[in-house]
Amino acid sequence: MTTVASHDTLLERLALQEDELARLRQELAAWKAKVAALPHRSDSDFSTISGRELDAVYTPLDVANIEPLPGDYPYTRGIHPTMYRGRLWTMRQFAGFGTAEDTNRRYKYLLERGQTGLSVAFDFPTLMGYDSDHPRSEGEVGKCGVAISSLADMETLFDGIPLDQVSVSMTINGPAAILFCFFVAAAERQGVPIAKLQGTIQNDILKEFVAQHAWIYPVEPSLKIIVDLFEWTSTHTPQWNSISISGYHIREAGATAGQELAFTLANGFTYVERGIARGLDIDAFAPRLSFFWDVHNDFFEEVAKLRAARRIWARHLRERYGARDARSLKMRFHCQTAGVSLTAQQPMNNVARVAYQALAAVLGGTQSLHTNALDETLALPTEQSVRVALRTQQILAYETGVANVADPLGGSYLVEALTEQLEAEAERIFEQVDSMGGTVAAIVAGWFQREIARSATRFQMEVEAGRRTIVGLNAFVEADEPPIEILKVDEGAEIEQRRRMAAMRAARDQPAVDARLAALGAAAREDRNVIPAMLDCARAYCTLFEIRHVLEEVWGAYREPVFF
Repeated sequence: MTTVASHDTLLERLALQEDELARLRQELAAWKAKVAALPHRSDSDFSTISGRELDAVYTPLDVANIEPLPGDYPYTRGIHPTMYRGRLWTMRQFAGFGTAEDTNRRYKYLLERGQTGLSVAFDFPTLMGYDSDHPRSEGEVGKCGVAISSLADMETLFDGIPLDQVSVSMTINGPAAILFCFFVAAAERQGVPIAKLQGTIQNDILKEFVAQHAWIYPVEPSLKIIVDLFEWTSTHTPQWNSISISGYHIREAGATAGQELAFTLANGFTYVERGIARGLDIDAFAPRLSFFWDVHNDFFEEVAKLRAARRIWARHLRERYGARDARSLKMRFHCQTAGVSLTAQQPMNNVARVAYQALAAVLGGTQSLHTNALDETLALPTEQSVRVALRTQQILAYETGVANVADPLGGSYLVEALTEQLEAEAERIFEQVDSMGGTVAAIVAGWFQREIARSATRFQMEVEAGRRTIVGLNAFVEADEPPIEILKVDEGAEIEQRRRMAAMRAARDQPAVDARLAALGAAAREDRNVIPAMLDCARAYCTLFEIRHVLEEVWGAYREPVFF
């Protein structure tokens, strides 16, 4: 269990009279004595989902600080003064399946129903840098996301969708720079000035080594590509977020809230350090660094995690790295409800889980939100289930009143105490990581991976022993559950994708393709920024794997050591 750090209380900081403090402590002690004699439920140990022990009540004695107002440093209460009174969060449903044409139709369906941003889910071959017609892609094309193998697919994906008007997020990491170049080239084909592009490329390779495992190159060249993208986007696409530093996949792998917070921020600090080491002005690239958080079931802990994240980031960027631009200090982030919390049993229960998680994200001050569909633990969502997920956000925004006040949970003794505890836990983890030689050294040694595995094991054992209740899974179980309709991707998607790729290869200028790929290889060998040459490859309709392979010949491929 995580213990509470000692600190001066808020009342002590306000220098209240000793007799008043003594009276409050006396009253609290008497109350706790009375409560201790009362019956308690036996079906809970009254800890958070991360194992953090909770007191029965929280008072001003548990709170150390009065936080500055929303929009003021260190932004604990939000990065904007008016928060959602000025602008609602972006409703950005994660979507993609089959061919680019299939997903293009889904995007138009969502935009017509009030979605305000797009979020691209790529299939597994694309995530790993393989073309749809590569032998290793067989049977996986379009199954867990959309298949994108070249500029031709990206053009089709956004056909009829004006890229100067719609914000686009792309969840991809190992080959992220390649997909970004496809996207930029597609915008150029639309006639859109690329300086107007708005959106985010996830591009967070460190958490891949820690949790999700969709990597290509070894750690150091992978980090080089990311800094290359920082450098290029800061000049050419100033409204584009060049990275989304992701805690989501770390949490989905089994990390606690405190580990998600600390491990993700440690990765973020490493990216900042690499940018500075390149010679970049921190205030030239830090304003476009964004974050991506998981929002799990423990409502108040999740709200506190998001508040602590903003505070830690602002303080470290200013005091440790010397950032002076307020935009560098303001952590902007996207949230997604916890996929790992969804159950295949009684899937309609997932609607309620997602609604509570979405509420926590909004009360925590998110700038963008994806709400999972009820059937996502079984398959890609159907149109009906994804519409319910989107409507969940819209009801939250327009019917509940939570958007009317900035940081409405600010001042809650529980939330303020949890915020301080999570911050203290993160700082302890930062010290551990520093003692091992930094984030990269800790990843190479497998420390992050082992810590996540331990937390995941603890939680699973609690569930299996019945100490942690999951409704419909280990309690309130139904003997006979009717099946629900799920989305099934047509096997013809792979056949169609292979046909399209063959036609594209036959029509392109092969000498230009060869020349562009050779130039990219030269840029990598000469340690130059590879983004300009990579973009030229995209414009010439070089494929995803062709670009991947050229760089792999220079840098090699990553092979994970055995840690367990």
